[in-house]
Amino acid sequence: MSRIQLFFVISMTFFAACDGGDSDAVTTKDGWQILFNGNTLDGWKRLNGSAEFIVAEGAITARTKRGEPNTFLATKQTFGDFALELEFKSDPFINSGIQIRSLSNDYQSGKVHGYQVELDPSSERSWTGGIYDEARRGWLYPMGLNSQGGKAFKSNEWNKIYIEAIGNQIKTWVNDVPAAFLIDDMTDRGFIALQVHSYDRADLDGRMMQWRNIRIKTQNIERMEGEFPYIVNTIPNQISQEEKSQGWFSLFDDSVDKWRGAQMEDFPAKGWKINNGSLIAEGAADAAARGGDIVTKDRYAYFEFETEFKLSKAANSGIKYFVRNDYNASSEDMLGLEYQIIDAEGYAEAHEPLTETHTMGALYDLIPPTIPAIFIRPAGEWNHARIVSRPDKTVEHWLNHIKVLEYKRGSNNYNALVKRSKFKGLSDFGLASEGHIMLQDHGGEVSFRSIQLRTIAEK
Repeated sequence: MSRIQLFFVISMTFFAACDGGDSDAVTTKDGWQILFNGNTLDGWKRLNGSAEFIVAEGAITARTKRGEPNTFLATKQTFGDFALELEFKSDPFINSGIQIRSLSNDYQSGKVHGYQVELDPSSERSWTGGIYDEARRGWLYPMGLNSQGGKAFKSNEWNKIYIEAIGNQIKTWVNDVPAAFLIDDMTDRGFIALQVHSYDRADLDGRMMQWRNIRIKTQNIERMEGEFPYIVNTIPNQISQEEKSQGWFSLFDDSVDKWRGAQMEDFPAKGWKINNGSLIAEGAADAAARGGDIVTKDRYAYFEFETEFKLSKAANSGIKYFVRNDYNASSEDMLGLEYQIIDAEGYAEAHEPLTETHTMGALYDLIPPTIPAIFIRPAGEWNHARIVSRPDKTVEHWLNHIKVLEYKRGSNNYNALVKRSKFKGLSDFGLASEGHIMLQDHGGEVSFRSIQLRTIAEK
């Protein structure tokens, strides 16, 4: 080899070693790169808190540290598309997480933020494999959407976590059981990090968690197969091929062809507008200036309906379903069950406090929702509503991917609730075999987008 050739080889080796991209890790069989060699923490750095990470028993080992903020052990490299595999074991009373495509520069003084795959050893919640947006938007894929995936976690044992991030799709598996499927385009590249969660309780100080056999593949990634019962897609008005294969179709694609005015043949000529991909009820203060409610042209019996909605301050609206064509004589509303949409805080300031059965996500005037306040986004931000009507007549209300209530139409309990409500004089209220879906124009501006539905086959 000539001196020139030798110099070239040495130079290329040097630049490859200094590159902050995907080439730093050691390549092993089948193109997998080792991120942790079982002996040292080379290639990793600690961020934010001061909890300690050491190597013990061939694993990255850390303990909680009371009073410290979340602490992360992050890769010095960043990654875009990848498949990541590791094993995790933890004290059953603490949770942790795996940051992916995460960042820490120029945001909240270097605070780590980005996608986090939840590690939740608790048997009470079982959300391992769910996807949380650390220090940004909060929960994106809670494991209530796929309970079997979260339950695959084995307490006090080593668990295999597999994460696939390709393009705008992130999928997770827990012990080879499909867990979460998220479609989101906020961040396409970042570091990987292991989290020690912050705790203030003395009894949770010093609890241990461990990670081992950490490897990643960034080239020639073979997509892992798996069936996911529900896909969270945060990209407005987009239905992926995977969702289409599950039967989802759009009810609004910048046209109102699938809608008409309530008690009308056509769509209202006033009061509603399309702007920037949203269908907006302008909610004029003068009722005479409103366009009125709109309903789907088709009727549905067993279905999943979902939409994102954004409320102006103090706005009041709702999504009605099993809507019949007859009137409620007292208010001239079309009859139907209602998923309540309202800015409860703003409404209380402008008018009066609401009863629990009139709050966000409630079955209006019948059943209050059960949801922690942290899952409700304020006026001016987008919330996600989902209604599930099953062939056995059970109905579920979901708010921001949390199930807030469930009931069975026509059950003794349901009938008793109706008799105590404002609908007590209405025969067979909410018991229609099928009906329209309605979006209310009830006062205050409300925007809707990503309006979609899939039918559920009767077995």
